[in-house]
Amino acid sequence: MRHRRHGAPKRVIAAALAELARANVAVLAASPVVETVPIGPSRRTFANAAALVETGRDPGAMLALLQRIERRFGRRRRGQRWTARVLDLDLVLWSGGAWRDPRLTLPHPRFRARGFVLGPARVIAPGWRDPLTGLTLAQLHRRLTRPRPLPR
Repeated sequence: MRHRRHGAPKRVIAAALAELARANVAVLAASPVVETVPIGPSRRTFANAAALVETGRDPGAMLALLQRIERRFGRRRRGQRWTARVLDLDLVLWSGGAWRDPRLTLPHPRFRARGFVLGPARVIAPGWRDPLTGLTLAQLHRRLTRPRPLPR
């Protein structure tokens, strides 16, 4: 969705990355923004991107920061899931491997089945390995997008 101040989704993503930098999170790489079809009831296309960041925060503290940034952009976590929203920031992988607490599980439980995550992520970190499968992001993306024969 457009943001009243930042405008189109590509500019919203750029502004969110700038917010991370202002919070002393080093943005090492950012993928191009891609438009994808929605999951769930939304009728709008979504703008998706991935960023490789470096921070001293643990995943729980990083999640709290991402949710503060979302709120600054007008995100309210209530109502129906997967509807259109201005900004949705997710943690997908962490260099420390796996992480689990009541609010967060890393790697993200469904990232291996989501092309809108794997596509942008493999552009900036193709060799990054999923700590549970040992496969790289490039391998996971190829598995997800390879042509398959139609069922008979």
